Amino acid sequence: MTRADRPTPRPPRWGAGVLIAVLAVVLLVGGSIVVSTALGVWPLGAATPQAAPAATRTPSPASTVAPVPRVAPSATASPTPAVPPSPAVQACDGDTVLTVWAHPDDDIIFGNPTISDAIAAGQCVRTVFLTAGDAGKGLDYTHARELGILRAYNHMRGADGLWDSTVVTLDAGLRLERLTPQGDSRLSVMFVRLPDGNITDRGFDATGHSSLSRLIDGDISTLAPIDGGPAVDRAQLSAALSEIAVALHPVRTLTHVPRGSSYAPGDHPDHSAVGTLVRDSIGQDPAAAPGILYFVGYPSIDLPRTLDGAVLDAKVETYRIYAQQDSVVRCSDRDACLKTRKFGEWLRRSYPLTEADLRMS
Repeated sequence: MTRADRPTPRPPRWGAGVLIAVLAVVLLVGGSIVVSTALGVWPLGAATPQAAPAATRTPSPASTVAPVPRVAPSATASPTPAVPPSPAVQACDGDTVLTVWAHPDDDIIFGNPTISDAIAAGQCVRTVFLTAGDAGKGLDYTHARELGILRAYNHMRGADGLWDSTVVTLDAGLRLERLTPQGDSRLSVMFVRLPDGNITDRGFDATGHSSLSRLIDGDISTLAPIDGGPAVDRAQLSAALSEIAVALHPVRTLTHVPRGSSYAPGDHPDHSAVGTLVRDSIGQDPAAAPGILYFVGYPSIDLPRTLDGAVLDAKVETYRIYAQQDSVVRCSDRDACLKTRKFGEWLRRSYPLTEADLRMS
């Protein structure tokens, strides 16, 4: 009961004894209010005490001295804090195609013409390279290959220009550099720069013989990028791929054939490792899994040619532009590129496989 709720007292007409009894009742009731306030009758978080409900403000008969009933605190639910979006989020006005590869050039050798077709159709293309493709040669060689990739994507999108760079650390702990062409947010290329595992699968002296395969097999517990980024373990790497897929909502994901497929023997170990990581992470996402395509790598050389004419010419030109920056495979024109040992035959083929096509052992 608040002071404003008490009935206005009439002029006293009673004797002194009655007046003393009435004053005793008022003091006792007032004491109940003070105690109730101290015990938290008011709803938690209220700035000022609130008046008790009307039912508690009815004066008790003078013949009965009763404390003011306690009112249970209001059950006010705390709002759920908003979860910030993953740093991997990139808006797209249309469908997104996610591509995940081992080395810079795997996309344009094995993933084309699917990637160039997606760009031509106006889809958003987000490409991730997990290793630096350094071949034990260091960052200078890696950066040269990366420049070749950006120029190849400029060719596929039909525009030259500069790319903006942003260093992103995903919630999973993986750090990457994301580049986007100025004025064209449909495309982005992400470089993680983990060590190249070598065709021998044992890495290089320069990077302590580290490799994705050794990480997957448990031979090493973590793998550190060659650019000084934080090391990650296999769980973080898988979580990062899942995070990227959830953030981008791809309708298709392009990657390598995983270990265990009948198309894996003879492929680069890094290719198989990346395909396995994608299958074990994004492949477990009911929304993204149906859209995964696994591209046959080195073993495609033993399969029939699938490309010719204008489609082959466009693919080779994209590769030639890239190769101008790669001192190992540089070729001057279409014929020279197609005559490059093995690479020329890989360029003439493209074999995307669904999960059902993998023929897993």
